[in-house]
Order: sequence, then C-alpha cells, then structure tokens
Amino acid sequence: MLGRSGCVVSTLCLGTMTFGQETDEPGSFAQLDRFVGAGGTFIDTADVYADGESEAIVGRWLRARPPRFADRVVLATKGRFPTGPFPNQVGLSRRHLSVALEDSLRRLQVETIDLYQLHSFDPITPLEETLRFLDDAVSAGKIRYVGLSNFTGWQLQRAVDLAEFHNWPVPVSLQPQYNLLVREIEWEWVPACAANGLGLLPWSPLAGGWLTGKYRRDERPTGATRLGENPDRGVEAYARRSAQQRTWDVLEAVESIAEDRGVSMAQVALAWLVDRPQVTSVILGARTEQQLVDNLGAAGLHLDPEETARLDAASDPGAADYPYGEPGIQQRSREIPVEYLPPDPNGNED
Repeated sequence: MLGRSGCVVSTLCLGTMTFGQETDEPGSFAQLDRFVGAGGTFIDTADVYADGESEAIVGRWLRARPPRFADRVVLATKGRFPTGPFPNQVGLSRRHLSVALEDSLRRLQVETIDLYQLHSFDPITPLEETLRFLDDAVSAGKIRYVGLSNFTGWQLQRAVDLAEFHNWPVPVSLQPQYNLLVREIEWEWVPACAANGLGLLPWSPLAGGWLTGKYRRDERPTGATRLGENPDRGVEAYARRSAQQRTWDVLEAVESIAEDRGVSMAQVALAWLVDRPQVTSVILGARTEQQLVDNLGAAGLHLDPEETARLDAASDPGAADYPYGEPGIQQRSREIPVEYLPPDPNGNED
C-alpha cells in the first residue's frame, strides 16, 4: 500500500533519472517493458531529470502502448527544482508549481498524475501556500496523491500537521536516500513516517553502485561506472566513503551473504531494504537493461534473521550520544537515579 492510502504499488519501483541522459530512448523503452513485464507497476520520475526528457520518454512510451495500458501503472513525478533561469521557475510557490505541474502533465501525456511529490523543502515559500496549491490540484483532478521527497523529520511533521488541520490532502509518502551505507534517517525520519502513516520510497538503494561490489579499496574507479566515466563527478565522495572502515565491513557482509545465497550483492542489499520498517517500494535506478534484470532478481528474496542481523550490525551508523544513544535523554528518561529510590525494607543495599 502507498502509505496509508488505498493505492497498491509494486515493492520495487522503476526510477527514471538515467532516461534521456545515461540511457537513450530505446534503452529506456526496453527497461520500462522489462519492468512491467516482470510485474512492476510503479514508475518514478521528476521534471528536472534530463531537463524534462525523462518525463517525455515515459510519456512517449505510454502513448506507444495499447489503449488503457497506463491503467496498470502508478505514475509518480516531482516538482520544486529550477526549470528555467528566472526567479519564479524554482521553489514550491503556487506560481512555480502551477506551471511545473502542467508541464509534467504535458510531457507525460496524461490527464492525472498518481503521486505528485515535493522534490525538496523550500525555506522561502510558506508551506501553507504549497499545500493549498496541492489541495486545489487534487480537487481539479490533476493529481491523486501528495508525496514528499528529501524533507527532514520536522519538515515532514509540519506538512502533515498543517494538512490535517486545514483538511488538505495529507502526504502519503516520503522519498529519502536510504541504504545500508546511509541509515541515519532511522533516527528521526522513519519514526515520523511510522507515526503519521507515510510509506518510505528509498532512492539510491545501492549507494551509487557501492553495494554492487564494483568499487574496491584503494583502487580508483575506471571503466563502465559513473565514477569511471566521469572521475571528477565523485572523487571526494569516493575518497571519503573509501576511508571509512564501516564501508568495507558492510561490503564484506553483503558479499558473504550473496555468495552463500548464490545471488548478486545488489540483490542482497535490495532485499535488506525492502523489508525495513515503513518501506513501501524501493526505487531502482539502472543505466542498462542488464542492471535492471539483476535488480529485479531481488523480488521475492527475503533474508533470514541471522543474515539481517549481520547486515544491521555491520551497517550500524552509531548514533550520537545525545539524544539518541547513551547517555542520551531517551535512555536516561527510562531510568530512576539510585539516589531517588526508596530504601530496601530488607536492608539490601544492592
């Protein structure tokens, strides 16, 4: 279920950020056909992916399929980031979103978008203005459900509270970065989603390829990888992640389980994420059909408790002492200081 809505989606979602940029149109069509043919129903894009070309490719694909083919697909897109050089072509204002939504509908060649997501928080526009626009868009039949992306815990809670207070459509989902190497959202975002009934739609589930095993310690990426094709794109990020022992502990655990299971490391990482609390659908981001086929192999794969515990332990980000861990207030508030305990009537000092 898509959060607390009545809409059903596949547990794996096809992300299309590569479409029109790293993946050409024939390759994009092949991925879409493969995904739907395997039983996938959930497709995610955004107005800024390849400057709108990703949405346009999805729209042309839908148009080229049989009548009412689109009925089997739950279509999600996003708006917020710059769509042009002028001040009102960015943000979550009614001015920008009204144009951005119409442009997305036109490129996707649909009358209604199933899930329209705010791509990121806007510190300038009052959230009331944004949510009221979304209410109008739902009433007009242009979108069915509202979602959030890259909102922090307090921003998410603020959006939910305002929507409930004004009887506007309440967000049903949050799309954050989440994977075995990025688990910090479990401190605030996951509990906030659980408390408010939002489903998680994790992006970058393979940590930019790290969890596939393609990167090696002290070995600069080369060849057919995103870092190899454009080393300047992430040299600092690669060096920072490579320097962390936790990274290699995680990869070692994933590789060991993959070998025992006879599956790929990507499938193990995806299976771990699919079964995390509050996760509705994991967004796959493949450059090639071959990568997508491997990712789809995670469908139906579930790790046993011992395997999950191994991955949990290796990937534990180690919460800061305050306020999440010892001697954090959440733990201390459940303890009674010894000096406040009444004396034992039997004289037992222990």
